[in-house]
Amino acid sequence: MTWQKAPPELIARFTDAMAALPGAAVRKMFGYPAAFANGHMFTGLFGEQWMIRLPEAARADLATLGGAPFEPMPGRPMREYLSLPPALIADPEALAPWLERALAGVLAMPPKEGRQVRAR
Repeated sequence: MTWQKAPPELIARFTDAMAALPGAAVRKMFGYPAAFANGHMFTGLFGEQWMIRLPEAARADLATLGGAPFEPMPGRPMREYLSLPPALIADPEALAPWLERALAGVLAMPPKEGRQVRAR
C-alpha cells in the first residue's frame, strides 16, 4: 500500500496552526506531521486529509459541518477522529477553536505512558 504525500500547502497550514497553539508537540507519525499533548495525538495529516481527535459531543458538532470519519485504510476507522472539511481547513479563524477543543480533550486525559514529546 502506497500512501500519498501531504500537499506542501496543507503542511504549511498545519505548521502555522500548531505554532499558534501552545502546548502542541509536533512530530512525524507514519511520515506525516502530527501534534501531541500529554502523550496523546490530537491532530495530524494523512495524505490530503487533516484529522482531529475530539470528544463525542464535539465530533457530532463537527459532523454537522461536514467532518467525516477518519479511515486511514478503508473499513478501518480510527475511533474519536474525524477528517476536517476543506472549508474549515481553509479558514484559520474557524479552524482554531476546533484545534483548541481537541487539545483540551487530550489534556483532560491521564498522561500516556511511554514516549513523551516536549511542547515547543
